[in-house]
Amino acid sequence: MHMDSKDFWLRITGTIFGIVAILHLLRIITGIQVLIGDFTLPVWVNWMGLLAASFLCCWLWIVSGRNKE
Repeated sequence: MHMDSKDFWLRITGTIFGIVAILHLLRIITGIQVLIGDFTLPVWVNWMGLLAASFLCCWLWIVSGRNKE
């Protein structure tokens, strides 16, 4: 199977989103506080980030694997 440049970059981007999703999950599991100035970032933001990054990761890998005719 030959992979063109577009498919290669879709998989790289999908992998990056997968890593971001894992980092969101780690923060949810460990409960590490994220401070921005005096503001503590709530954990629900990481739940949204986990959902978005996971969706994008899966979608990009699916799109990169479709057979081109």
